[in-house]
Amino acid sequence: MEEMQPLVTNEAIVFGLLMALLGGIFWASNHPTFSGFFKVVPALLLCYFLPSLLTNFHIVPKDTHLYFVASRYLLPASLVLLTLSIDLKAVFGLGPKALIMFFTATATIILGGPVAILAVSSFAPDLVGGVGPEAVWRGMATIAGSWIGGGANQAAMFEIFQPSGALYSAMITVDVVVAEIWMAIILLGAAKSDKVDGWLKADNRSVKVLQNEMEDFLAKTARIPTFPEVMQILGLAFGAVALAHIAGDTLAPWFAENLPYTANFSLTSDFFWVVIVATTVGLLLSLTPARNLEGAGASRWGSVFIYILVGTIGMKMDIKEAVDQPGLLLVGVIWMIFHVVILLGVARWIKAPFFFVAVGSKANIGGAASAPVAAAAFHPSLAPVGVLLAVLGYALGTYGGWLTGLLMYLVSGDPSSLMLEPA
Repeated sequence: MEEMQPLVTNEAIVFGLLMALLGGIFWASNHPTFSGFFKVVPALLLCYFLPSLLTNFHIVPKDTHLYFVASRYLLPASLVLLTLSIDLKAVFGLGPKALIMFFTATATIILGGPVAILAVSSFAPDLVGGVGPEAVWRGMATIAGSWIGGGANQAAMFEIFQPSGALYSAMITVDVVVAEIWMAIILLGAAKSDKVDGWLKADNRSVKVLQNEMEDFLAKTARIPTFPEVMQILGLAFGAVALAHIAGDTLAPWFAENLPYTANFSLTSDFFWVVIVATTVGLLLSLTPARNLEGAGASRWGSVFIYILVGTIGMKMDIKEAVDQPGLLLVGVIWMIFHVVILLGVARWIKAPFFFVAVGSKANIGGAASAPVAAAAFHPSLAPVGVLLAVLGYALGTYGGWLTGLLMYLVSGDPSSLMLEPA
């Protein structure tokens, strides 16, 4: 069957449609007629889900440059503006539970892959079979790299385990669809975090303290921004973006040429350095009078950029593609269920708030593009926590992905060699 062509291909029009959609969502969220609906469904979730309909109904193409622009330009700018007013002492005061949930998330991804293979092989072994480049476990190893770290780690797993191109493409679909469904659930949970924390019997005082401190600071400094202040905010944000990209363009090639083994820590990825430098600049600015620009709406601009990023992420989620791979999608769903169930169990055991569950999970599954979104769903001031943990995920992604691939190979029964000869 011939693939349907999108109705709109001009990316200027695509961006216009996306912004009109986001604007409509927030208009509705502020209208009394829809107040009851938005008490149940958060606006952030709609900003994530509705753009996906543009893709699924072939109104716009799935592959545009908008996500690249949002992730490379707007994301680092938002990291600067959302960290500008952060209270570092309060962030460090969140305690060890954030790290415990992060490492639990990592461990459940590593163990969940083999568990999913064993579970599916018990009733449908063909779904997780295959040999050589077509062995399903090889494709799943690339998901592990993505879910622990990010795109760079996923690419590393592709090079190590060498799945076929067709299998790799199918796994990318599984990766995106399953991960984004879980993201939607997280956003729903964030809107009702107090109820979820009650079920977890969580002590969320440290999170509430940080939220309250940030709200008090905003209340003390809030003012109607002047035009010069708006230009200062945007100047600082995108000046930092330029600096971040200079660092990425300089440091990534240097590490690749002189210290190639540091690719295991994502140090050869320009995006890694962009995230690191943008976050660092924001944290340094929080120690200067620039912090007072929060009163002029710095975090609001950061939130605008985040919401645009969310919309572009949603446009990448083409659920229809998963219909062609229902078996592989089932494997991914079982894997994710294992991750979530254990994560919630540990959270209930140590009485960790849902915020740590969400951020610990998304710092692995989604990295710097998703973790601050998940954190900001609770409060804009919490976005840096997501970023800091996501950086840790980048460092672990290649090692965790390799270990997951090894474990899946051992349980798969694949008679072929673990490492294939380069094509």
